[in-house]
Amino acid sequence: MASILQTDRLLLRPFREDDLDLFVNFFSNEGFIRFSSGNFTRERVTEFITKIIGWDRDGLPSQFVVTVRASGTPIGYCGFFHQIVDDLPEIEIGYRLLPDYWNQGFATEAAQAVRDCGFSGWKLDRLISLIHRDNAASRRVAEKNGMILERATTFKGFPTQVFAISRQQWLDARH
Repeated sequence: MASILQTDRLLLRPFREDDLDLFVNFFSNEGFIRFSSGNFTRERVTEFITKIIGWDRDGLPSQFVVTVRASGTPIGYCGFFHQIVDDLPEIEIGYRLLPDYWNQGFATEAAQAVRDCGFSGWKLDRLISLIHRDNAASRRVAEKNGMILERATTFKGFPTQVFAISRQQWLDARH
């Protein structure tokens, strides 16, 4: 089971089954799904949450619900996705926040907490973020997370930039 991560302003907690209605609402927000692959029906959101809870149950790195600590308001998700990119297994830091919470540093704060958990807690060797080439805000989050543009590819039919950071790069930056 995933633990809870805390930052100065955020609480990142594991997903629960009772998050379904919350995320059905989130995934109906045009800004929230702006760089997604189509519409998220209730069934698709159920599959998404079931997959994430399954990763937790299996002891794998997973996603967190991002909540503003001061208000207790859930604003999105951030955490780990298990991806196959160009035929290679990768662990991605992925994040989505409601538009009302954009441009306030929340995505960067959450992504940095997840990165640190990945390298210090999970002892992962490498993390990536997959960014749609038109998503400048997510690109800035990846760069602030210490990631470097590695290459361009096509992922799930979208032109995608692969940003990456190794555990060694993370360790070197901390000293």
